[in-house]
Amino acid sequence: MIHTDQKVLVTGGTGFLAIHSILQLLNRGYEVRTTIRSFKSRNKIFEMLRNGGLTDFSKLDFIEADLTSDKNWNEAMIDCDYVLHIASPIFLRLPKNEDEMIRPAVDGTLRVLKAAREAGVKRVVMTSNFGAVGYSHKDKNTLITEESWTNPDEKGLSTYNKSKVLAEKAAWEFMNNQGGTLELSVINPMGIFGPALSADLSSGFEMLKKLLDGSMKAIPDISLGIVDVRDVAELHILAMENPEAKGQRFLALGGGTMSLLEIVKLIKVKMPYAARKAATKSLPTFIIRLTALFNDKAKAILPLVGIYRKASNQKAKTILGWKPRTNEEAIMATVISLIKWKSLKI
Repeated sequence: MIHTDQKVLVTGGTGFLAIHSILQLLNRGYEVRTTIRSFKSRNKIFEMLRNGGLTDFSKLDFIEADLTSDKNWNEAMIDCDYVLHIASPIFLRLPKNEDEMIRPAVDGTLRVLKAAREAGVKRVVMTSNFGAVGYSHKDKNTLITEESWTNPDEKGLSTYNKSKVLAEKAAWEFMNNQGGTLELSVINPMGIFGPALSADLSSGFEMLKKLLDGSMKAIPDISLGIVDVRDVAELHILAMENPEAKGQRFLALGGGTMSLLEIVKLIKVKMPYAARKAATKSLPTFIIRLTALFNDKAKAILPLVGIYRKASNQKAKTILGWKPRTNEEAIMATVISLIKWKSLKI
């Protein structure tokens, strides 16, 4: 443990990535404050951290703050040296108007950056995503790096990914024009897997569950970049601590991309009892295209079908000394969590 008197604000403390980041920060000796939308969530955070092996909560405190309101953001930043801005606006349904998702993402990011600048915070590390980097690159021979950007007007781009592109662009623009002494680094993760610290499972888990419980009768031709949540959390901290990360974005990719079929085959070899009900036959793309004409779920996955994106994690490894886990480790940790939290009946 590094003993430090430095304080880090982590936004959105109940989230999958945020809780792992809080756990690692506390284990490194940092003081941590986290924003939650309601104080009722405090016990949930304590429980998740206990599940992660933490016993000392003396360096953790909470503040109520929401990305859609100015309330408490200035107070949240008091005495903080760094901010990990991980929170993203939550939507329980897809909004009818895309601005309902885009505005809170953009405005929330600017709200955090302004409050951090005013409070004299040294650096903000912001979680963007791969959707802001590589969704306009469909040629499998093109290597996607941090220089790449998704065109927000890309056909078939989801509103969520569009909100991420626009929020990140707004953040860099703010820094160029009004950043003052504040520094910014951005992390762009691909598909986040790994161990869950509670039964509230993120979207990656949901997809894996459908693959394994037999509800997906045939497997679409979809490939994912995979990274372990523990490695993404560590990458945020490395980008926070390393002077060279100032003004940089970093792609968070573990062991490269895998198709859904390859994921199922891996689990069938490593943990056959967990994949007994999993299909192994491919779902022809023309069927998805036809179904997408009248089915929203098929329409939502269609932009991902048959797309192979090759991305590089070289920058994070070279500049920050990042050493991510293998895809196998990330995926098997996810399967174990599905079983542990009784999401997958085996």
